[in-house]
Amino acid sequence: MKRRQLLKTTTYGAAAASAASLVACSQNPTTNAGTVATTGAASDSDLPRIDWQMATSWPASLDTILGGAITFAERVKAMSGGRFTITPRAAGEIAPPLEVLNVVSQGAVPCGHTASYYYVGKSPVMGFGASLPFGFAPQQQNAWLYDGGGLAKLQEFYAKKFNVIQFPAGNTGAQMGGWFRKEIATIADLSGLKMRIPGLGGQVMSKLGVTVQTLPGGEIFQALQTGAIDAAEWVGPYDDEKLGLNKVAQYYYYPGWWEPGSTLEVQINLNEWNKLPQAYQDIVQTAAFEANLEMLSRYENVNNEALQRLVISGVELRRYSDEIMSAAYEATFALYDEFAAQDADFKAIYEDWRQFRDRVYAWNKLNQGSFEQFVYSKIS
Repeated sequence: MKRRQLLKTTTYGAAAASAASLVACSQNPTTNAGTVATTGAASDSDLPRIDWQMATSWPASLDTILGGAITFAERVKAMSGGRFTITPRAAGEIAPPLEVLNVVSQGAVPCGHTASYYYVGKSPVMGFGASLPFGFAPQQQNAWLYDGGGLAKLQEFYAKKFNVIQFPAGNTGAQMGGWFRKEIATIADLSGLKMRIPGLGGQVMSKLGVTVQTLPGGEIFQALQTGAIDAAEWVGPYDDEKLGLNKVAQYYYYPGWWEPGSTLEVQINLNEWNKLPQAYQDIVQTAAFEANLEMLSRYENVNNEALQRLVISGVELRRYSDEIMSAAYEATFALYDEFAAQDADFKAIYEDWRQFRDRVYAWNKLNQGSFEQFVYSKIS
């Protein structure tokens, strides 16, 4: 099958039809993980049994973010009639949490669930798949990926650079701006601050004087508790409460301007993807689509209640000052210009992303934005 055909977005109804027929499939011998039992074109009656392990970047304690991987795996199993099973593993079980892309690219593990911005050290392009500072809200991110050509562009890049194909499989929604052990109001307050923040957001913070560290979620609490770092961001109230970050830092800032709608993704080794029958490829894409929607819906439902619990416990909410927000905005787009001047791959995708951003911002400001501005003003 040609690469261009592999990277096309599926028609989700086709996968549903395949799933219905697979439930009644005949039995075939189980294969080793990452392989298929048959060769050539397969009908629904002789599709193979496949068992994959999935590396993830998420602690077992975080049911919503790890839940994206679990939802994906459960839907693949259900739609394949139990013939295609994927077992998600918590961070560190089969791969270090920040090495998921590496082990999938190498073929050591057939698939993974992670955030692409953990790997911006390989290329700044990796920021686009998750969230760019001052970029897209979740609905806008999905619009760019699914209908604006963003996903196709990223899949071409992943295939060329990493021998991987990826699909959106979770969105955390607009994130909070992190936990701080002291108040910050000015750019001067950021100077020398040690903060856990990954991705391009971390590079912007570095430009503002912050000493940036990238730590997996399971290590943030201890780093804050011991003073190894002075501040940290993770996701939002629900997950942050589960990690206990409110117990080691008092000030909770917003908004998370570096992650206004962060997408997580399923990454699959392209060699293993090419071995899958078309019906299984369709199922994978549909399952990822469901996981993407379900995670966002879950976070939108649970975050406010968690935030209220945090405030009752003594957490002090703080909004980033206009000085910090403006400086971060200017530093962000200066950074993008630097990348575009140095990296042809980044430039090609960034130009498209920026044009889409201008269009969708103009539309949302007129329609959704004006509605939200009015109704939110009625809430105390």
